[in-house]
Amino acid sequence: MTDTMPEISSDDLEKFRADVAAFLAEHTKPNASYEECQAFMGKLADAGFGGIVYGSEYGGAGLSRAHDRIFREEASRVPTMSNEFIISHGMCLPVLNDFGTDEQKRTYMPDCIAGRTLWCQMFSEPGAGSDVASLQTKAVLDGDEWIINGQKVWTTLAHKSDYAVLIARTDPEQVKHAGISMFILPMDAAGVEVRPIHQIDGGKHFNEVFFSDVRVPKENLLGELNNGWNQATAMLMYERVAIGTIGGGKISQPTFKMLKAAAEAGDCLDDANVRQDLATIYSMETTKALMSLRTRAEMKAGKAPGPGGSLGKLFGSVIAWRTREILMNMAGPASMAWDNGDEGYERARYTLNSFQSSIAGGTDEIQRNIIGDRVLGLPRDVNVDRGVPFKDLKVGTQRTD
Repeated sequence: MTDTMPEISSDDLEKFRADVAAFLAEHTKPNASYEECQAFMGKLADAGFGGIVYGSEYGGAGLSRAHDRIFREEASRVPTMSNEFIISHGMCLPVLNDFGTDEQKRTYMPDCIAGRTLWCQMFSEPGAGSDVASLQTKAVLDGDEWIINGQKVWTTLAHKSDYAVLIARTDPEQVKHAGISMFILPMDAAGVEVRPIHQIDGGKHFNEVFFSDVRVPKENLLGELNNGWNQATAMLMYERVAIGTIGGGKISQPTFKMLKAAAEAGDCLDDANVRQDLATIYSMETTKALMSLRTRAEMKAGKAPGPGGSLGKLFGSVIAWRTREILMNMAGPASMAWDNGDEGYERARYTLNSFQSSIAGGTDEIQRNIIGDRVLGLPRDVNVDRGVPFKDLKVGTQRTD
């Protein structure tokens, strides 16, 4: 990413802001389809606003983090066109940039930035969710190819993605957090099977993915062999920043606005308890927005995402849980059940989807452990598998004799 650049004048930054605002006003629209969002990403790259902090040799704009901050501020004022690309651009792209070879970056980053390809993240497995280091998907080197066998689950957008960033065990003789490597996986490779998970709100956003003797070229190793856990940790930090700083270009309270509209529709805005609940959410969202701005400011200063990203992610989950409770108090069954065409459909979807906020990107319990250990300096949990080779552990679905 571009961290050191000649000093930029305020006039140049204001012109950039005006250009971004004009572009977004012309090309964004509410409730855009995936195809429209994909086309928007291409136009963004063509206009010089795609991948702002990435080098032009890799398809980015080669600009500064000050430019990136301005873009985010302006983007927060218009309908979002990037939700389906949060994983591609917020998680996979920085990992490609940090750990990819020059050839990998030149091959994959331009298409990713321009939305010509969509990427997903393959970490969680049955028996290896919060404890991702217990993963059992394995990759074995066979000549010039890696052979991958195993299973992933809860993989967001796997059914739409062209590529995945996948972690697999490459040396079971090492301890649990070692012997893991990261790979670039083409989703159309022979032996990859994607099965959608049907959600309670009618969606099919998540997937199970199975690998049966999937062969990928040796050069698809991303980063260092057996250093995948450290790289995965970096990717998780990017993920938590991406989740925890959504809409982080300015101080805003979107959930408060949704709740206020629901209270007005239910004619309960004059209820003192409802007003107190709304004030609580307003305060929490304002605090979260300030935390997001701080995180982005640290990244602008050149700091890699750290454990502080867990604060925003956890706080977003707490807001979602609290909002669900408020909606249920205001609307009762209508907060989670609907007929097609009901005005409350989006609120019902929010209620149902709020459960995933405490799981996706790491559970609330994991975030609290990270904050306690790495932010507050509290003693760590007891580790019973330290120094034990992975093959000798009883983890996930693996059982030793």
